[in-house]
Amino acid sequence: MEGLHTPLVVGELVRGRAERLGDAVFLRFRDTSLTYAQMERFSNRCANAFRDLGVQKDDKVAIMLPNCPEFLHVWFGLAKLGAVEVPINTSYKGEFLRYIVDQSDSKVLVIDGDWLPRVLRVLEGLPKLKTIVVRGEVVTDEVAGPTAGSAATPGVAPRVAVIAWNEFFAAPEDPVEADVQPQDACSIIYTSGTTGLSKGALGSHKFWVVVAQKMLEYREGTKDDVFYTFLPLYHFNAQVLTVLSALVAEASMVLSDKFSASGFWDDIRRFGATQFNYLGAVIPILVKQPPRPDDRDNPARIALGAGCPADVMVEAEERFGITCMEGFGMSEIGIPIHVRAHDRRPGSCGKPLDIYDIRLVDDQDEVVPVGEPGEIVFRPREPYTMMTGYYNMPEKTLEAYRNLWFHSGDLGRRDADGYFYFVDRKKDALRRRGENISSFEVERAINTHPAVLESAAVAVKSELAEDEVKICVVLRPGATLAPEDLVTYADERMPYFAVPRYIEFLDALPKTPTERIQKYVLKEAGVTPTTWDREKAGVKVTR
Repeated sequence: MEGLHTPLVVGELVRGRAERLGDAVFLRFRDTSLTYAQMERFSNRCANAFRDLGVQKDDKVAIMLPNCPEFLHVWFGLAKLGAVEVPINTSYKGEFLRYIVDQSDSKVLVIDGDWLPRVLRVLEGLPKLKTIVVRGEVVTDEVAGPTAGSAATPGVAPRVAVIAWNEFFAAPEDPVEADVQPQDACSIIYTSGTTGLSKGALGSHKFWVVVAQKMLEYREGTKDDVFYTFLPLYHFNAQVLTVLSALVAEASMVLSDKFSASGFWDDIRRFGATQFNYLGAVIPILVKQPPRPDDRDNPARIALGAGCPADVMVEAEERFGITCMEGFGMSEIGIPIHVRAHDRRPGSCGKPLDIYDIRLVDDQDEVVPVGEPGEIVFRPREPYTMMTGYYNMPEKTLEAYRNLWFHSGDLGRRDADGYFYFVDRKKDALRRRGENISSFEVERAINTHPAVLESAAVAVKSELAEDEVKICVVLRPGATLAPEDLVTYADERMPYFAVPRYIEFLDALPKTPTERIQKYVLKEAGVTPTTWDREKAGVKVTR
C-alpha cells in the first residue's frame, strides 16, 4: 500500500477504489459476491434516492438493518451526499429506539420490514421523522392510538411516508456532486450512558479513515488479506476495522450475520479469511469447543479484538495457529492504544499510537505513578482524529474534555516499559456479549413497573470474561412481584441483551448521606444466596 493515495472522505474512498479495482470482489455475504464497481454503483443509487427524498449535507439518517449488503449501500450513499449515518442497534425497541431516532434529529429511517412494528409503536414520539424506507416485506401489526389509520400502511401517521426498498433502490447510478471535506461529519455512534442518557459520538470522515489506516499498519494488513466479521455493522468495530480497513487496503471482506461457535472455523475456511475481529467472550467460547484434528488447518493469521483473558489467548493461539492482537478503544476516541503483531506482552493492550497522547490520572487529574491504576485520559495530536463532540449535548462534551483531556471513564495501569493494561470500568456502564448497556436506561425501564419503587443495575462478572446484568429492586410498600413477571415486563421494553439475568429484591438500596446509590456496595455483593438467576430458572427472553 506504500505510495497509494487514500482519500480521507468515505465517499471518495469508495469511488477511487472502484476506479482502480473495478471487477475485483470487495464484499462476500452468504452466497453473494459484490465487486468494487457494484459497490460504487449501488451506493450512487442510494445517494440519488436520498437526494430525491430531500436529504442534504449534514442531515441525519437512521439505519436499522441487519448485517447485509444494503447497509453498506446506504452508508456509502449517505457519505457521498455528506449526510450523516445514525446506526441503530437492531435489538432496540420502545424508549431505547424512540430516543435514538429523535435525539439524533433523523428525518429518514431505513429499517428492516420485520422491525417496522417497533417504530410504529413509538411513532407519536418522533415528530422529526418524515420518511421510512423498508427493506423486505412491510410487516405491521395492530398499533393503538392516533397514529393508526393510514390507508397505505396501517399504523403509520399520514405525515410519515413509507417507501419500499425496491422503489427506493431504483434510483439512477450517476455520481452525485457534493462538497464533502475530511472534517465533515460522517457518523453518529451512540454510546451507553453511565449516569444519564446514551450519547451520540459525532465522528468525521477523517476520523473513520485514519483509524482504519493506523490499524492496518499495526495488524500488517495487505491487499491479499480477506477481512471477516460477524460483528454488527451498527458498531464502530465492524465499520472501521473491517469495512473501511478492507477499502483502504484494496482487499476483500466477508460479512456474516451471526456468530456460530460450532461453524466459525468452517466459515473461515470457506471464505479464505485471513483476519477476523472478536470481542471478549468470543475467544473463550471458541476454546471451549471440542478439539478437532483440523483446528490449525485454517487460513486465519490475525485475530483483532479486546478482553480475552491472557491464559485463554495463549491456548487459542497454540490451538488455532493465530496471533491475537488487542487494544483499547472507544467510539469517541478510536483505538489510541494497541499492540503490534511482534510487540506484545501478556495481558497488555499495547502502547499508545503515535498520533495520540495518553495519560493515567487520579480523581484530581494528576498523573499516577507507574504501576498504579488511573483513569485513561486522551487527546489527539492531529485534528479530527477523534469525535468532534456528543451530538446535541454540549455540556456532556465539555464534561468529558475537562482540563483539555478526554476522560474515558476506564481505569488502566502502565508498566515501566510503557505497556498499558486495562483494569476496570470506572463508570457504571455494563458490557454483555459485546454490547454496551446503560445502567441508567435499564433502571429507567424497570422503574416504570407499577410495583417498583426504585432499582439499581450493576455488573456481575460472567464466566465469559464480560458482564452479566443484575438488577437490585426495592418494591413499593405492600407490593409483590415475581422475578419471572419482572423479566417479562423488561423483555417488552428493552433489547434482549439488556434484560437482567440476576434479580435481587431488597428492603432498601445502600445510599450516601446525599441519597446517591452506592453501587460499589451492590457490585461487591455480587450474586448472593437470595439472588434469583433467570438462566437457572429457565426463563427465556426474546431475541
